[in-house]
Formats: sequence, C-alpha cells, structure tokens
Amino acid sequence: MVVERSGADILVEALVDLGVEVVFGYPGGAVLPIYDALFRARKIKHILVRHEQAATHAAEGYARSTGKPGVVLVTSGPGATNAITGITDAMLDSIPMVVITGQVPTHLIGSDAFQEADTVGITRHCTKHNYLVKNPALLGATIHEAFHIATSGRPGPVVIDIPKDVQVATAAYSKPGPIQHKTYRPALKADRSAIEQAVDMIAAAERPVLYTGGGVINSGPAAAQLLIELARITGAPVTSTLMGLGAYPASSPQFLGMLGMHGTYEANWAMNQADLIVNIGARFDDRVTGRLDAFAPNSRKIHVDIDRSSINKTVRIDLPIVADAGRAMEDMIRVWKSRQYAKPDLSAWWARIAEWRAKDSLAFPEDEPNGFRGEIMPQRAVRALWEATHARQPIITTEVGQHQMWAAQYFGFELPNKWLTSGGLGTMGYGLPAAIGAQLGNPNALVIDIAGEASIQMNIQELATATQYRLPVKVFILNNEYMGMVRQWQELTYESRYAESYSDSLPDFVRLAEAYGWRGIRIERPDQLDGGIADMLAYDGPVMVDCRVAKLANCFPMIPSGAAHTDMILQANEVSGTMDDEARALV
Repeated sequence: MVVERSGADILVEALVDLGVEVVFGYPGGAVLPIYDALFRARKIKHILVRHEQAATHAAEGYARSTGKPGVVLVTSGPGATNAITGITDAMLDSIPMVVITGQVPTHLIGSDAFQEADTVGITRHCTKHNYLVKNPALLGATIHEAFHIATSGRPGPVVIDIPKDVQVATAAYSKPGPIQHKTYRPALKADRSAIEQAVDMIAAAERPVLYTGGGVINSGPAAAQLLIELARITGAPVTSTLMGLGAYPASSPQFLGMLGMHGTYEANWAMNQADLIVNIGARFDDRVTGRLDAFAPNSRKIHVDIDRSSINKTVRIDLPIVADAGRAMEDMIRVWKSRQYAKPDLSAWWARIAEWRAKDSLAFPEDEPNGFRGEIMPQRAVRALWEATHARQPIITTEVGQHQMWAAQYFGFELPNKWLTSGGLGTMGYGLPAAIGAQLGNPNALVIDIAGEASIQMNIQELATATQYRLPVKVFILNNEYMGMVRQWQELTYESRYAESYSDSLPDFVRLAEAYGWRGIRIERPDQLDGGIADMLAYDGPVMVDCRVAKLANCFPMIPSGAAHTDMILQANEVSGTMDDEARALV
C-alpha cells in the first residue's frame, strides 16, 4: 500500500534521506507547513537566524568548513529576496548550497499577492539552477536532483521554490536511486593525452609556477595532499588565490604566498616572469591578473578547471584540461612517475625568487618615523592572533575590507577548509554568520571571525543566534574607525577626500557584546595585545574583542586597479621599479 504524505513531510523526509543535519532559516507564512513538519519530525536541527542573508552566509560557513552542502529555509517575498546576497556570494565562490523558499499558492502566482516575488526569475542569474515545484508528486525527486546539482561539478547554489498549496497537498514519496540527469553531466576525469602533454610541459619548463585556487579545496581533502606531492616532485613554486589559501601549507619554503592585488612581491613577480603557469582550480579573475595585456606575457598556460566555461573566459590558454582538480593532479603525478622524470633543476629560478623574497613585501611600519608610535598596527594584531592560535588550527572567517586582506597576508594556513571568506562578491557582513555555521559544523573547533568595525555591523544581529545556541565563536575586530579599504582608495586615488568613509557614531562594542550575553574585551595599547587575546581564548563562550588599531594604516603591498603585476606599491611612497606612467597616474 502506497502511503501519501504532505509535500512538507516529503521535503523533510527527502532532506533526512540526503543526510542533512542542519538547516538555517527564518519562518514566515509561506513556509509554516514545512516548519510544522520539521517540528513534528525532530530529525533535523533548525538554526533560527535573525536575518535571511545571515542564513545563507551561515550555510556557506557550514558547507566550506565541513564539505557538506549548506541548507537554507526562508519564506516567500522578502524572505527570498533577503537571501539573494548570500546566494550570489555562494555562486561566485562555488559553494554547495540548497535554498528552499516558500511561495504563495499556485493560483495566486502572478497576481501580486501578499509577499509574492518572482523568486525563480530573480534568482535565475545567481544560481546554478532553480525550480518552481507545482506538483507534489515531483517534489521528492526535485529535491534529490537539486542536491546532486549543487554538490557535483563546480559546486554552487540551487533554489527550490515551493508554493504553499504544494506543501499541504499529498503525494507518494520513495527515495530515488542515483541521479542521472539528462543534460547535466560534469566531466570529472581529464583526457589522458592532455594530462601527458601537461606533464611534458612541466618537465621542460625552466620557470614554472603552480597557481592554485578554491577548486583544489572544493575537490576534497585528498586534493590538498596531491598538490603537496605534485609540488614536491616537480620542485615548482606554489602560489594561491584568496580562495585557495590552506590548500598548500603556508609554512612550506615552496609557498610564495597569495598573489594578486594584495599578494606578495615574490608571488606576483614569479607569475610575471614564469615561462609556464599551471592553473589548478582558479579562474584568472581580475584581482589576480591585473592588466590583462601585461599578465604573464611570456608564459605558456595550462588551466585545470571542472567548469568548461571558465577556460579561455579572460585569459588565452595553451592547454585546457576540463576535470576535477584532484583527479587531474592524481593523473599528473601518476604519469610523471611512470615516465620516471627526475626532479627538474630549478636552482636558477629559485635564486631569482629568493631575490624577490628579500624585498620582504609584508614588512610594515611600527615606529615613530612612520607616524604610528604607540598605536597597535593591524598587521601586528593579526600576527599576534596567529601566534596564539595556530597550534590549534582554528577556523578563520572574515568580513570584507582591509582586515580581510591583512588576515590573508599574516595568518598562515596549513590545512584546507580553515579559511572562510567572501572572495568573488566581497560581501560585508559575511564573517559572523559564516563563523556561526562553521562552529555548528565543527563544534569542537576554535572559530574566529576577524572583522572590521564597519563590516561587523552588517549582520550584528547574529550575536543573538550564537547566544541562543551557546556557540563559543570569537569575533576579533580590527577597529580603525574607518571603512578602511574605502579610505585607502580615497587616499591613493582621490587626494585623501574621505567622502563618507569615516565610521562615526560607533557603538561601544564591549557593552554591545554584553547586551547580547557575550563577553566583551577592549584592547587599546600594544602592551595589552597578547593578554587580551589570551583572555579571549580562555573564555568558554562567545567573545567580542574591540582591538583599536592604527587609524591610517594601509594594506600593502598593493597593485592599483588596472595596473600590471610589476606595478606594485610595496609601502607608502615605495613602488616596484617598472611602474609606467599610466599606472603611476592611478596612484
């Protein structure tokens, strides 16, 4: 006998079958049948956020730190539209996420009903796929297919819009077998001839660079180990995008650091002077390439990417390899060893890299000649935080701005899935909810949101979420009383006209933290830094630290927008030697 059940019950049972343990959401009229089904089933933990955008960022943090898809449940209209920022963020950063939205009953769709929005139309260009389910009999299969699409190939967000009448209508449900989509079949394994050609190119290169991105992390923990092995046998230097940090150990002498706009001198010059660039799981975005006509002008380029559309999108590629990053590296290692290639002699290349490293591009001013006497340098604060916590391998989230770049530069990551930041969209307000999601997925981990005083206020209401669920997340604010990155650009390109970048009327973050049931700590002088961090770590519960840092410190090195890799500003009034007139005009 076939037992029929409501669409809401089918949804919950399908989520259980898919192994979903946590859902981040906010209730409303159009999803009350689903909330009632969740309440009755009691098989999935629901996390009540205070804003739907925060639900999506929390799901991102959960997904990126665990490797499991994040799941979001919001109501129709403003519930769905509030989630758009996080959905777009997940799309640009390739984060697996399924967002379930309520919708007005099917007979009211298109009538401008109360809290109606065209969710499918709105999300069409910021999702990997979306659905409007009008038949409860199709609901179960749709949910399973949505998870398959969100987690396979290049991961991304999928939206399932469910009208309220479909949630209460009844149908049969049975767990489907393996999903075999008619058209969506991402290529995971590379063409063998392309792998062999790539190996030959690496073996013959005199100045190779392994340029790695978030695709290595998305491939899974094994991919990070394969990257270490590939670097070992080839002897090539490794650099990383912002999203790829942690895929290769920062402590390795082969690691050049992050490349791009705020990357290291040695990483950017190595990319510029390389004769072979092996891009593994990155996408040649504008923050990495700088001026396209000057990007790595004398190099051949191999691009390994699971997303065929990313190849040749912005940079011409000599050898495209459409495949999962981990599988491609596994094949490269196998072919390299089968051909018994010796480790190449790259001593001349490493000698040049050593000269660039000697620039010490991450050095920063701390004394009176630079005008910062007695103030805490933000770089020093991040380094002190790293020194106090790195043995515990914490999960670090960030908001967006100067503090984000300082965290990327000075907090060395040894493992994947420990660095969670908004890369492609650059979403202020990302870090706190992402930290909440990461803490829920990793209850025994130390989770720290490195924040700015402006960004943290974008989703400050989520302090209540951490309190409600007794999550011991830490928020470490680098408070310079400015929208720091905006102020820096205004200083460098708008003759220091600080139009609306000053953070006036700031709250007392210590008292604000205490109002939400958190511990608040203020650090105002360099001699308080280590003790304040120690107090934060010793407290068994959520802590917010207001660390007052130098107000006018800038984030260097920096490549001005539209300039080339070689046109770097190393510190104030110091540029690398080849900046042309056009680039100088930008700064």
